[in-house]
Formats: sequence, structure tokens, C-alpha cells
Amino acid sequence: MKNVLVIGATGQIGSELTMLLRRTFPNGKVVAGYIKGCEPKGKLLSSGPSEEVDVCNAKQIADAVDKYDIDTIYNLAALLSATAERLPLKAWDIQMNGLINVLEVAREKKCAVFTPSSIGSFGPSTPHKNTPQDTIQRPTSMYGVTKVATELLSDYYFHKYGVDTRSVRFPGLISYTTLPGGGTTDYAVEIYYAAVKGEEFVCPIAAGTLMDMMYMPDALRAAIDIMQANPRYLKHRNSFNIASMSFDPETIAASIRKYIPSFKMRYEVDPVRQSIADSWPDNMDDTCARKEWGWAPTYDLDTMTQDMIKNLKVKLNK
Repeated sequence: MKNVLVIGATGQIGSELTMLLRRTFPNGKVVAGYIKGCEPKGKLLSSGPSEEVDVCNAKQIADAVDKYDIDTIYNLAALLSATAERLPLKAWDIQMNGLINVLEVAREKKCAVFTPSSIGSFGPSTPHKNTPQDTIQRPTSMYGVTKVATELLSDYYFHKYGVDTRSVRFPGLISYTTLPGGGTTDYAVEIYYAAVKGEEFVCPIAAGTLMDMMYMPDALRAAIDIMQANPRYLKHRNSFNIASMSFDPETIAASIRKYIPSFKMRYEVDPVRQSIADSWPDNMDDTCARKEWGWAPTYDLDTMTQDMIKNLKVKLNK
């Protein structure tokens, strides 16, 4: 992996992954692919090349791959879970038609592809505790449907055409750098902003609702490590469970109160997000990722809370 195209480079994951890839591969080209209206700014713009690359435009993808001699594509263009429920046809177009475009370009031009899956690929009939790597996947959201199809189609292109496809099932991701974009686990980011601002947090997810979460530095490292893993040891490809921590709103609130004792929270449950959350695992079994490519998280809830609060105080001038 040397010359990399990140599609969706200005999104929640892409903006941070692009910068980390540029630091990790300083002798290569890491291209920030964006769509009109979401152009890169600041360091993301100044630190490396950028190109307009709409995942729904196969020619733009192919042209960028040719121009920069791309060997690896990170396909991060997606509508997140809650947004996808409001715009299901748009979600299908971006997640599925876009994926076909990426895979076809990769097939023709011999690129490796990372297209993330999610805890959203599971559903109400999936075992919720210690969710196995290989288990029933019958999601009830459009986001989940597209993620299951993504896993299957990525594996198809590997077995049928030899395209080097790999991915992970991301839990809810938490970051102080980029605001979330319409996911069910967004509350776990928003709660830190409210705490540092000294505001009461209105939680849209009910107490007792456990969901897998992960701090963004661990997620970014996973996305890079899996693409550098020795393929000989990959029995699975699309997609690996990866886990770090599992908590409910009361648990994260208690962690915050260790450092901001005055923090207050109340509940106004969003039925759409709650129904999605109820269909997801409490915690995933990531044994296969640990065995096949050495996955291991660095952060737990308290170390993440300390780092989030420290960095948000700087960001928000608090």
C-alpha cells in the first residue's frame, strides 16, 4: 500500500484516516476524494492531493486511480444509519451502486479495496451477547441491509475476480475531531460536547441500551492494519468483528462525572434510533480479528473519556 484513494475523505472517518495515511506513507500519494459541497479544507487540503470523486461516478473513480497510480481504495462514502432510514433510496444508491463502481474499477485496475461494514449489519435475530464472527445477519434497517450486501459483494469480487477486498465491522465511533453525521451511536460523541460545554445532555437512547463503541484512533489503526495484514492468514475477509468497549448511556455518563462531577443528563428517547439500537449487538466477539491479523484496541472507556475531555476543552476553548 503506497498510493491510496480515500473516497469520502471529508466525512467522519475519512477526514482523520486520510491524515493518518499521509503520515504513515509519506513517500506515497494519499488522495482525498470528495464530492461538490464537501470540499477538503485546512490541513486536509494543504497536506496532499485531492480530487472530486463521487462514488456514484465510475469515471471519476477510474480517472483518479489512473492519475495517481492508485493501488488501494478506501471506500468510505455512505449515509449513516439514522440518515439512511430517512433517505433509503439515496442510501442504496450510494452504498450499493457506489460499491459496484469501486469494485469494477478495482477489478480492472488491480486495486485493493476497503469498504467498512458495521454493527448495523446484524439484526434482532442475531445473538446479542458475544456476537460471533459468523452468525445470522438479518438487519431491519436500510443501512444494515446495505452493509450485509457490501460484505457479500466484496467477498464475491474476491472469490470471483481475485480483487483484494478486506473490511471490518465498525462499532459506534467516537471522536473529538469530526462531528458525527446521523448515526445511531452519535449520542456517545454529543454527550462529551455537552459535558465540556457545561450543558445538560438530552439523551436519545434509553438507559440500559448496550452498544459496542470504539475510540477513533483505534478504528483508524484497524483500517490500516487490516490492509497491511499478510493475506495468507486471513480466513475471513468481509467482514471482521472488531471490539473495544460496550456501554449504555448511564455508564458513559458515570465515566464523564469522574472528571466533570456537575454533568447532568436526562432522556428524550428517539424511537427511530432506539429501534435501530435495540436490533444491534450488545457486544461483538472479535476473536477472529485478533487471531488472523493481530487486532487489539488501545483505549477503554475511562482512557477515552480523559482524552476526549482534554481535547474538547482545547477545541472549544473551555
